[in-house]
Formats: sequence, C-alpha cells, structure tokens
Amino acid sequence: MRASPRPLEAKRIVVRLPNWLGDVVMATPGLRAIREAWPDARLVTQVRAGLAPLLEGSGLCDEIWPLSLGQGGGRGGRADVRRLASGHFDLGIVIPESVSSALLMRLGRVQRVVGFARDPLRRWLLHEVAPAPAAWGRRRLVSRERFVLTLAAHVIGRTLDPTPAALRLSLGVTEGEEARLEAALRAAGTSPDDLRQSPPVVIAPGASFGPAKCWPATAYAALADLLVGRGESVVLLGGPGEAERVAAVREAMTRDAVVLAGTLDVGALKALLRDTRLLVANDAGTRHVAAAFSVPSVVFFGPTSVAKTADHLDRVTVLESQHACRPCYRRRCPIDHRCLRSIGVEEAWQASTAALDRARGASCRSSRP
Repeated sequence: MRASPRPLEAKRIVVRLPNWLGDVVMATPGLRAIREAWPDARLVTQVRAGLAPLLEGSGLCDEIWPLSLGQGGGRGGRADVRRLASGHFDLGIVIPESVSSALLMRLGRVQRVVGFARDPLRRWLLHEVAPAPAAWGRRRLVSRERFVLTLAAHVIGRTLDPTPAALRLSLGVTEGEEARLEAALRAAGTSPDDLRQSPPVVIAPGASFGPAKCWPATAYAALADLLVGRGESVVLLGGPGEAERVAAVREAMTRDAVVLAGTLDVGALKALLRDTRLLVANDAGTRHVAAAFSVPSVVFFGPTSVAKTADHLDRVTVLESQHACRPCYRRRCPIDHRCLRSIGVEEAWQASTAALDRARGASCRSSRP
C-alpha cells in the first residue's frame, strides 16, 4: 500500500466509517493501522447509529459516535455538525466516497479532511485527495480491507504491506453483549446453555442491500431441514426488516429451528456468531462478522463480485454461478434471478457438510495432547 510523501501530524482524529455492516468490519485493519500510528491521539469513529456496537470491545478507538443523520429531519444532521465542531479535530479520514460524508467533516470544521474521490464536488470538499490505484477502476474492484488500508497508508505516510497480519479483522464481544444475546435466546424459548454445549449452524437468508442478493427462501428451508436431520441445531437469523423473509424460510421448513429475526442488535449478533459452528448466508454483513471470529461459512454470490471481498476466504466456501449478466450490483433483479436460482440445494448441502466436517476435524486435531 503506497504512502503519502509525508505523515500528517494529529492529536485529535475522527474517522468516518462506511455505512454497511460488512464494510465496517472490513475497515478494521485500516482503523487498527491508524490507531497504531497515533497511539496517543484521541481517536473517534463516526458510524450509523445501528452499527455503533460493532466496535465495542475492539480497542480500536477511544470513542464511537453514532451518527444522527436521518433522525429528526434536518436536526439530526445539525447535531452531528455541532458535535464534530466541539471535538476540535485536526484530522478527518473519510472512508465512504460520498459527497455528504466529506461535507459533514467540512461543516464540522475539521482542520484537514482526507479521502478518496471520484466526484468533482467531493474532490473540492476534501483538503487532500488520496490517489487511488488505476487498477481499481471506477468500480473500485479491490477488497474493502485493502481499500481502507491504502487510504490509511496515505494518511500515515508510510507503506503498509497487505500481509495476513495487517489484514486481520478485529472485533470483540463485551459482557453486556453476551447478556443481551442470552436474553434474546430465552425470549425465543431457547436455553443459552444448550447452544453453548452444541454450537449452532446459523442461517441468515436476508440481505439489507436488497432481494437480488438472496438465495431463494424455499431453498434455504430445504437446506435447513437437511442440517437438522443431520443432528445440527439451526438458528434462523435476520436483521431489522428481514423478519418476513426469515418467516418465509421457517414456514417452508418441516423441522424445528430457533428464530432470531429482528431481536438482536449488532452487539448480540457478534456474541452469537463468535460461538457458531457454521454460517450459511448471502453475501451480506453477517459473513464478515463470522470471518472476524474465524467461523467457517458458506456464502452465496449473485449480483456482487467476490473481488471486493477477496480477503479472508480461507474458511469461506463461495457458491456462485456463471452468467453474462453478473456481477450487476443491482438491488433487484430485472429478469429471473438466474444467478442464484441456478445454485441448487444439493450443492449447498454438500458445501455445508464438507465445511462442518473440516471444522470438526480441525477441532479434534487441536484437542489432541
């Protein structure tokens, strides 16, 4: 990762994090590099309110400021500006490439604002534009970890080699988050002790990005039934707005499963995935949380490309099909969703059982004296 010609001195740093769950997780290697470069600086992160618990327990920053944008009309944005101004930040690092994220930093009187830029207005708003490698193209076809690490290298002023150690994802779980998970499990009629003794297979059939990313609900149901029949405990997981999709999977199943749809905040989600045996999911944020805890996963790719998330695939089984229309990055498929409908239940079943067998084999080897 290329460095800028000189480091930027800073005592008060604010980092605007991405807007999506998985992108925040993938930003943690770059955030860790910034923390290590300025260990004595006050480091504050800004993130969407619902994602604020994601960095709790990580040790990557001193404070996490939930953004008020979108709350209370224009009052939310004004509150964010006032809070930024009160921080007297001398360095702002803007990871999203939006105009609004750069504008917020400027309105908040951050002394030096740095980021990548494709839009001319954003370029004008930034004090310093980090050079993006030409090989990325306008679609930024590079893993999000390397994207943020490249920006961090520019700001820090030294080369950051993308070694496995440098790209390691960093998440933690607090006692409070564990307690919230236990409360949600009890509310769902499940004993937390049962799941500790027999870690579950978590199936996450939704994707906040849009339905184009989602493998069919009936296929998920068939796979879940096969896994329960194999003796696995299955948890159906869904975030805000995904309860209907999770319900569709549960209704199509013939066997039992624990349903946690819309009942977990991001902190409790971390606690669940940390102790999961296997995650089966679409290309969505949950898979990156699982990767941060080295949990094996089976992931369906439809409208998106694995090139943007190509790191940390050592424990990921990628299921995708080859069609001329993908990757399209559409939220809704305008034709017949062939990219995901053509992936069969048998293929997913074979991938899931193979991943479970590998995990058990590794566990047995590590437990030998």
